[in-house]
Amino acid sequence: MTTHSGSTLVVKLGTSVLTQGTRSLNQAHMMEIVRQCAAARQQGHRIIIVTSGAIAAGREHLGHPVLPQTVACKQLLAAVGQSRLIRVWENLFGIYGLHVGQMLLTRADLEDRERFLNARDTLRALLEHGIVPVINENDAVVTSEIRVGDNDTLSALAAVLAGADALVLLTDQEGLFTADPRNNPSAQLIPEVPAITEDIYRLAGGSVSGLGTGGMITKIQAAEIATQAGIPVVIAPGANAKVIPAVLAGQSVGTRFLPCKNPLESRKLWLFGPPAAGSLHIDAGASKALLERGSSLLPKGITGVGGTFARGEVVRILSPHGADIAHGVACYNSDDMQRIKGLHSEGIAAVLGYDYGPVAIHRDDCIIRSRNAADTENL
Repeated sequence: MTTHSGSTLVVKLGTSVLTQGTRSLNQAHMMEIVRQCAAARQQGHRIIIVTSGAIAAGREHLGHPVLPQTVACKQLLAAVGQSRLIRVWENLFGIYGLHVGQMLLTRADLEDRERFLNARDTLRALLEHGIVPVINENDAVVTSEIRVGDNDTLSALAAVLAGADALVLLTDQEGLFTADPRNNPSAQLIPEVPAITEDIYRLAGGSVSGLGTGGMITKIQAAEIATQAGIPVVIAPGANAKVIPAVLAGQSVGTRFLPCKNPLESRKLWLFGPPAAGSLHIDAGASKALLERGSSLLPKGITGVGGTFARGEVVRILSPHGADIAHGVACYNSDDMQRIKGLHSEGIAAVLGYDYGPVAIHRDDCIIRSRNAADTENL
């Protein structure tokens, strides 16, 4: 993955990278990251920063108070810290004569197609005018219902929004290993991942630093989103003083995830934003048609309906083995799906008294999440 001049690079920095394992923002290390980004800008590349650290910055600014572990107190810290965090980025990039523009996002900005497109247009406008976008989740107002989930996922969605050429997830680890290197000295760094499978997910461990909300598992999930959009991903050590130029030059650093050979159409990319409102369990024939032929999902292939969802909401499609193989926009609400599951399409109107067409989910409104062999065995 050697990028060309004028490439767009999304750089995500977690709290552990920003603090270097301490309780405060390490501005000297942040300056080093900015130096690398400024050098990339001089080479004609566009840089997008996805930053964690608002809560840590707020806690530092207030003198590390002992507060209850409530959502309100975390939002308090984020409200104090967001302005401080963006000021630090603004000052550091300002040393190199670069302007920054803050974008605070929630899931609601990404799950509605119109708001998704508005966010995309804002991001692209910042880039076109030479401004470095600094993106964070709006932790001061966000609730569990409207969280993107973590800044790894947010960075992948930002890469999709921007049509980025690469996503770099900077972490306190060297990359993805064959085992947890913190307790297994024989663990080996995996330099390249051609495709994300269940085996890759099993290699990912949880967060142990206590400083952030992510871990290797969320980075794999982010890599899956980006690579399905045709964007290569690198998980690399944030402490490496040459990590960004190394990525741009295509040098071996960290773990590189190769993009899918057949990336999703751009009109489908917004489907990564919405959370799944429910689920549809399907039979072996429907799984085969969906995964191998790219067919629409018909009511006949549905064996079960989970959750309560409206027509137009995104739902998970689960294989006969329970694997989450696809997400798509439901043509019928959950009550209607319960009534028409297992039926031939010609019988929909007779049961409901109306119909919205012959399919439960149209192939143009569906993204495949897993083609792992375990999901399609015995089909």
